[in-house]
Amino acid sequence: MDKEPYLSDAYPPQEIARKVERLGVAKAHADTLTLLVLAVLAGAFISLGALLFTVVVTESSLGFGPTRLLGGLSFCLGLILVVVAGAELFTGNNLIAMAWASRLIGTREVMRNWLLAYVGNVVGCLGTVLLVVWADIASLGNGAVGETVVRIARSKADLPLGEAFTRGILCNALVCLAVWLAIGARSVTDKILAILFPITAFVAIGFEHSIANWFFLPFGLAVDAHGAVSIVGVGKNILAVTAGNVVGGTLLVAGVYWVAYLRGERMRKDRSP
Repeated sequence: MDKEPYLSDAYPPQEIARKVERLGVAKAHADTLTLLVLAVLAGAFISLGALLFTVVVTESSLGFGPTRLLGGLSFCLGLILVVVAGAELFTGNNLIAMAWASRLIGTREVMRNWLLAYVGNVVGCLGTVLLVVWADIASLGNGAVGETVVRIARSKADLPLGEAFTRGILCNALVCLAVWLAIGARSVTDKILAILFPITAFVAIGFEHSIANWFFLPFGLAVDAHGAVSIVGVGKNILAVTAGNVVGGTLLVAGVYWVAYLRGERMRKDRSP
C-alpha cells in the first residue's frame, strides 16, 4: 500500500507560495505584545547561533573552507530555533511582502510588523550580549574567543557600504529561501534539513545578516580593549546590511515567487465580477 502524500512528500512550490501568503496575513495581524515577545526570542536565538559560530571557528586548524563550513553548520542553530520553537525574525518576515503584493494587507501593516520584529530582535540580541559578557564567555580558550569576536566585529565594521549592502542582499535571499523550504516541510526533521544548507552557505561565504550583526558588533565592542572596532563603522554596517536584507528578501524571494505563482491568481480575482 502506498504511503499517503502527507506522510511522504513536501508541499509543492505553488502551495508553499499560498502558505507564505496566508502566513503573511496572520503575521501582519498579530497583536503587538505577542509579536514583540516572539521577536525578542528570535534575537536571542540568532545570537546563540552566532555565539556558537564564534566558539567553533576559534583557533580552528582545519583551513579556511572547512572552518567556515563547520561554523556555518553551527550558526544554523539560530534559525532552527526560530522556525521550530517559534519566533518572529525580521529577515524572515520580509516574506510577508507576498501578502502585500496580493493586496491582502496594506503598507502600514507591513511596516508595523517589520518595525516591531526589528526592535524586538535588537532587544533580544543586546540582552544576549549582556548575559554573555556577564558570563565572561570571551575568556574561553584563554581569551581566544574574545579575540575572535573582536576580529569578526572589526571586519564587519570595516566593510565598504556597497559590499555590506550587496552581502546583505545575498544573505537574506538565502535566509528567506531557508524559511521558504521549511514552510514546505511536513516534519521537524524536514524543517531542520531544509534550513541547514542555505544557512550554512550564507555564513560560510561571508554574507551579512543584520540581526546576527546586532550580536556580533555589540559583543565585539564590549570586549574590545584597544579600540579596534569603529563605532561609526558599526552604524554604517547595520544600516547598509539591513537595507540589503530587505531588498534580498522582498524582491529576490517574495517578489520573484509572487510573480511566478500568485500573480495569475491575483489577476483572475481582479477580473472576477
